[in-house]
Amino acid sequence: MKPKWSALLGAALLAVVALIAGLLVLGPKTVAAGSAAADPSAAPVEDAAELAATTDERPNMVLILMDDFSLELLRTMPEATRMAAEGATYQNSFVIDSLCCPSRAALLTGQTPHHTKVLTNTQNDPEHPVGGWAAFQRYGNLEKQFSIGLQEAGYTTGFVGKYINAYEATLGADGKRVPPPKVPGWDSWNALLGGAYGGWGYQSTFLDGNGAVQLRNHPRPPTSASTAVKDAGYAGNVTRDYALDFIHEHRDDEEPYFLEIAAYGPHSRLGHHYPGLDTWFPPAFADQAPAGDPAGGNCGRVECADLTLTDLAGYGDDRWDNAPTYLGRGGRTLQAPAWRTNKVTLSDETALSQYRDRARMVQSIDRMIAQVREAAGEDTYIVLTSDNGFHLGQHQLNGGKGAPYDSDTRVPLVVVGPDVVPGKRSQFVNNIDLAPTFLDIAGVPTPSYVSGSSFAETLSRPRLPGGRYAFFEHTYARSHPGEVDLDKGSGGTIDIIPSYIAVRGSQGLLVRFDLDKSWKGTDYAYELYRYDRPWEDRNVFAEDHAKPYARDLMRRLNAYEGCAPAVCRALTR
Repeated sequence: MKPKWSALLGAALLAVVALIAGLLVLGPKTVAAGSAAADPSAAPVEDAAELAATTDERPNMVLILMDDFSLELLRTMPEATRMAAEGATYQNSFVIDSLCCPSRAALLTGQTPHHTKVLTNTQNDPEHPVGGWAAFQRYGNLEKQFSIGLQEAGYTTGFVGKYINAYEATLGADGKRVPPPKVPGWDSWNALLGGAYGGWGYQSTFLDGNGAVQLRNHPRPPTSASTAVKDAGYAGNVTRDYALDFIHEHRDDEEPYFLEIAAYGPHSRLGHHYPGLDTWFPPAFADQAPAGDPAGGNCGRVECADLTLTDLAGYGDDRWDNAPTYLGRGGRTLQAPAWRTNKVTLSDETALSQYRDRARMVQSIDRMIAQVREAAGEDTYIVLTSDNGFHLGQHQLNGGKGAPYDSDTRVPLVVVGPDVVPGKRSQFVNNIDLAPTFLDIAGVPTPSYVSGSSFAETLSRPRLPGGRYAFFEHTYARSHPGEVDLDKGSGGTIDIIPSYIAVRGSQGLLVRFDLDKSWKGTDYAYELYRYDRPWEDRNVFAEDHAKPYARDLMRRLNAYEGCAPAVCRALTR
């Protein structure tokens, strides 16, 4: 699809009108040499054709990517809900892996984790990295970023915010910090490095006049500073400022632009935090709850006091009936060992406090969305989504992500822009579909290595057939130094989630877990959920595995394992 048909048609009509005008002026006569220079009206055909050929009517695009955003937060955001009312909202939007780095690598390339080979957040084995920046660059993913295709097609590309896990500065022999490598495919490069998880006191990158990556310090403001001064250095607001600078610089260019804005919020902080601010989810100072008023602060469209644990679908649901099931010969089933054996340490009080702080965190993102929309204008496609979801007491897994359940894999996907018909969409989409969609909007062919499919045509044609299934995959790995998704403040349990592949359709979710954590053997067991209730309430594999809907899911799941890109795409239809 080439969504700005009206603009392209206008250029074509201009050329046709100019051709007719030229014929009327010149008639059948041949123009004498030099006469065009003497009489401008003698060459309207050539000028108009050149104008039609050189005027780039392709739209600008902005991707706003949040971090660990759970769907119940969306209703608190005034601008995001306005954007949803005015644009396309994809109700069945999922991520291929509910873990930061594998998800981001998949988004940037349009490939599954079994193709990117980015399986975890950290490299684990330096010689054979399985995750993080080391794996992303080792296995040829840099050259497969969709931004390179856009750049080669004439787009100016910009990146702001959180990039790939472990993309960091290093220490040189002289003890000074050395900038991380330059990343191809981006004309403007303002990555905020890992210190930004804490909100204050971090570094970012920029490209100097020679195109080399340089570091910029963002020191932590003193505790005596005003709220305005403190928040000027808040990672979310610095991300906003970089984004607005890029838009203001390029919105009047003849060439179109693409900008990715990757916010750190509402991801939890890691170790360091602003003095006196003990929450694991640090909002901007302007949004924080006043001392002694845990139900105060700015939670956007909803009073913080009105946010309760009942908003978290399935919160506290007992896990006794969720143990996986073995499938034997002849369809015989046997209950497998439960893998959710962690101690439930997240109290109701802590869960509620963190839920409200996460709502406060996203308000600065919401203000950024409003400013970006105003600066970019109505002729720009703006896409809002997240790298993964987040559970906070659901599944009795405490807090975190990585599970195949809706709390972790389902994310918002809202699009506004030219020719977008407002309303909800029922098609199933995955974050690996974003790369081919951006290329499609730009008129760039999708490379054959891409496993996702463009949903661009559904922006203007809401009922067009599209995806009917979404696939997930996740790789178990013990945490190593540099792991940013331990979610210690929420009692995180990322270390206990087994490897799995899964398929989600309108009738249910089928998950095949590998309970053997050795990486050498396999011990497969299944979970199947019908969504009789709006969460994964009870594993019904033993009773339903032979039913038509379950057999369809099983057939697709078996075909998905290790699938080639074309097969991966076909299985979603």
